[in-house]
Amino acid sequence: MELEGRISTGIYGLDKLIEGGFIDKSAIVIVGSSGTGKTTFVMQFIMHGIENGEQGLYVTMEEAPKQIMKMAKRMGWDMEKHYEKELFFIHLKGKNFKKMIEEQLPQLVKARADYEIKTRVVIDPMTPVIWATPDKLAQRELIGKLFYTLKELGVVVATVEEHAKPGETVGEDVLIPVYLSDGAIHLEYYPVGGAFNRTLKIIKMRGTAHGEGVYPYMFIRGAGMVVRTTPMERAVVEKRKYDEIFDEAIKTAEHLKAPPTMIEKLKIMKENWTYDSSPEEALEIILESYGLVGK
Repeated sequence: MELEGRISTGIYGLDKLIEGGFIDKSAIVIVGSSGTGKTTFVMQFIMHGIENGEQGLYVTMEEAPKQIMKMAKRMGWDMEKHYEKELFFIHLKGKNFKKMIEEQLPQLVKARADYEIKTRVVIDPMTPVIWATPDKLAQRELIGKLFYTLKELGVVVATVEEHAKPGETVGEDVLIPVYLSDGAIHLEYYPVGGAFNRTLKIIKMRGTAHGEGVYPYMFIRGAGMVVRTTPMERAVVEKRKYDEIFDEAIKTAEHLKAPPTMIEKLKIMKENWTYDSSPEEALEIILESYGLVGK
């Protein structure tokens, strides 16, 4: 559910921790090492907007758009049908970042200034901009200009690859983008098994009373990222009964007239659920995110 003045993240469970979503025209940094799901986060964020009548601008500095759309499809998101309609890409691999940020992006933003449709902007990853120059002052100027320019379009979510040392809250290499952002979310991965083996922590979120805990999250094909925001007791259910749980959730969603895209996500989840644990907890979080719990 999107509250007035807030832009829903589309990440199941996360809005509950940040007063309903991101503040419009803010820059959010998603920090994490390889394997934490930063790209999945931004894909889910941008597709949530498109599914709700918004547009998306995906600035990629490594993978080609075709590869990104292929990865999205594996998670259950069909980016291809929105390509060059509601979803636009800028591929900047190997480009002169300084020229792009100071000249090309302002021209792009100016050209779109007359559009009244909300636009979500993703920069994935922003790390090449940081590595473009070893000079900290130059890094700060480039990143500051990048955020300032793109925030004119809407909420900007940028991923940053982290290489933290033991004992560091966040790596030294990501301090500048974290400092210049309006919000920062830290993703961590613990290869210990189980469904919820990754954790999310909100480092900062300006103008927002946010959750201060460490929140486990998981990835589900067909739905994406699901964040556990409250301690919920897991139901001990035999694996053969999982289909019944999904069927009941789908039936409930249909009865409450949930959006067709949401019902389709539940059906894809059912087909691809491979965890040993029950899907009940994840389904409850997703239903709650759509405002279907308690009706």
